[in-house]
Amino acid sequence: MSIDTIRTLVMDSVERAKSGHPGTAMALAPAMYAYWQFTMYYNPADPFWPGRDRFILSGGHASILLYATVFLAGVKDIENGQVVDRPALTLEDLKNFRRFESRTPGHPEYGLTAGVEITTGPLGQGCSSAVGMAMAERWLATHYGRPGFDLFGYHITSFCGDGDIMEGVAAEAASLAGHLKLGNLTWVYDSNRISIEGSTDVTFTENVAMRFESYGWQVLEVADGNDVPAICEALKQGREETSRPTLIILRTIIGYGAPGKAGTASAHGEPLGMEELAGAKKAYGWPEDAPHFTVPDGVQEHFEALAGQRGARAQAEWEARFAEYCARYPKEGDELRHIFAGTLPEGWETELPVYPADEKGLASRQSSGEVLNAVASQFPWLVGGAADLAPSTKTLIKGARSVQAPSNMVQEGAGYDGRNMHFGVREHAMAAICNGLALSGLRPFCAGFLIFSDYMKPAIRLAALMHLPVIYVFTHDSIGVGEDGPTHQPIEQLAQFRSMPGLTMLRPADANEVVESWRVAMQHRAGPVALALTRQNLPTLDRTRYASAEGVARGGYVLADCEGEPEILLMASGSEVSLVVGVYERLKAEGVRARVVSMPSFDLFESQDSAYRDTVLPPSVRRRVGVEMASGFGWDRYVGLDGVVIAMNSFGESGAAAELMAKFGFTVDSVYEQARQLLQKAD
Repeated sequence: MSIDTIRTLVMDSVERAKSGHPGTAMALAPAMYAYWQFTMYYNPADPFWPGRDRFILSGGHASILLYATVFLAGVKDIENGQVVDRPALTLEDLKNFRRFESRTPGHPEYGLTAGVEITTGPLGQGCSSAVGMAMAERWLATHYGRPGFDLFGYHITSFCGDGDIMEGVAAEAASLAGHLKLGNLTWVYDSNRISIEGSTDVTFTENVAMRFESYGWQVLEVADGNDVPAICEALKQGREETSRPTLIILRTIIGYGAPGKAGTASAHGEPLGMEELAGAKKAYGWPEDAPHFTVPDGVQEHFEALAGQRGARAQAEWEARFAEYCARYPKEGDELRHIFAGTLPEGWETELPVYPADEKGLASRQSSGEVLNAVASQFPWLVGGAADLAPSTKTLIKGARSVQAPSNMVQEGAGYDGRNMHFGVREHAMAAICNGLALSGLRPFCAGFLIFSDYMKPAIRLAALMHLPVIYVFTHDSIGVGEDGPTHQPIEQLAQFRSMPGLTMLRPADANEVVESWRVAMQHRAGPVALALTRQNLPTLDRTRYASAEGVARGGYVLADCEGEPEILLMASGSEVSLVVGVYERLKAEGVRARVVSMPSFDLFESQDSAYRDTVLPPSVRRRVGVEMASGFGWDRYVGLDGVVIAMNSFGESGAAAELMAKFGFTVDSVYEQARQLLQKAD
């Protein structure tokens, strides 16, 4: 009855919305019931309990399956980060499925609906982020575990489908999960062999079991998606296998019970229609006179008696154990409270360096590596790595161990509680995994060349949607990479990131701006932050002559100024700031009133009030020059109709950095000439 209640709520919700994906949810109702009622340790009265199992519905189009279960299980709501005594979802919320401003949107959204652990939509993302959650659980268990205190034995389970398994990001993540022997991870693969275009036979005929076995996974099969005891047994075996992740291949019939649409593509992404809906309910033995959205007496109590009471007992035991742990290990207990609350440890910034003026300077990737290590020395749960580029991106935490399975003897002393993560050449999975790490309370960073951020974009977008504090360290940020040529020279990437809501992009001009950029990134909890850093050296500006780098926090600030109102504004970000400082000094020597504005972050600058923005960029000063070795898209808002943008309009070339900068006009002489031409124009 509970399974059929899930199915009928699914069908009724989709039919009422006249939109949705009923078939997968109907097919997976028995698996959801088996998992929630007999396998999962989760207390509906406290969706934030740190010791809970994590469930991820990677096929987010089947969101109504999760919503119906959250409703029936009586999950409590969350308000301002606190559990409140009201249901997360009501029957009315199910009736408002997919409607404007409902709590039951078309795909699950983290932070909107209690019981949703992660925002899923693009296929492959959820199950890939589950790998990050599994890595985080192993890190927490190993780092904070003490004899007699197993605080983090939770399991991560993701329901995924044919589309997830086809996606490359899932293959990347599964490969790494197998290498790391993540025995706390189970993917339940809903193999219904149907996609939007019909049978998966038109595109997908590989042996999935053999693929995952080659990754090092335990592979189990359940031949009948309605066989609850068999599903429970497979889930049990997944939990008991601690030395490798588990893939359960679950054979289901999409749209199960619908007389004309079961097993067809039409059951996937559209309402069944009233005739099919009635036929399916009849096949389930549902009372023909029952109104839509019927919840039979006893169903919700049944969920409470099994899942609810098991979860409540488990949490009570965990709370008592955690209290004793904190009494015996107060330092570790304090750190865990910070992790659970998402707050910074006291004194995290005490080792931040201050860089003296230096004409030769440092590449900003180099100073970033030094700042990263300064922060890491005071921030034990700051963890991360690169997509096989840590030596180039300077993102190794010195003296820290690598994250490896204890049985992997590739690196001596490595373990699950290492801080240096090796993602391999898997940029997309790396970004998705970092989402899982952040959702688990750790503070992750990941790194690569800016050009390869294109491989990471879907997962970064989801981090922005979820407001996750992931830090992206992108180096080789311009044509300054030189000889690697246009395939490695980012052009449009800065503009792309600046256009992404919720992501803060920072491109620091020198070592001290790097320090302040990291300060911003560490203090920013409302979303991800990306740093764009150079391969080439940048002069460290003399802050006794120019303004303090603390202006980075406001996105744009006056770096060098004149007496009275300026005649011309010179604006730049990153490596081009020192270039326009050179132009400024030449103009100043000629008696021109010039101002230099460093613009490390459009996002932060736009968040300032108009009064501050006008003090930096006075509206009355219309002669403006913007300089950036990337696409000029977006700079028009700051230079205006009378200004000029010196930027890239091609993909660059292969050659020495100095030669490229000369060719494309990024020299003091070239920018000076354009500034002079602008000054000669009449007002």
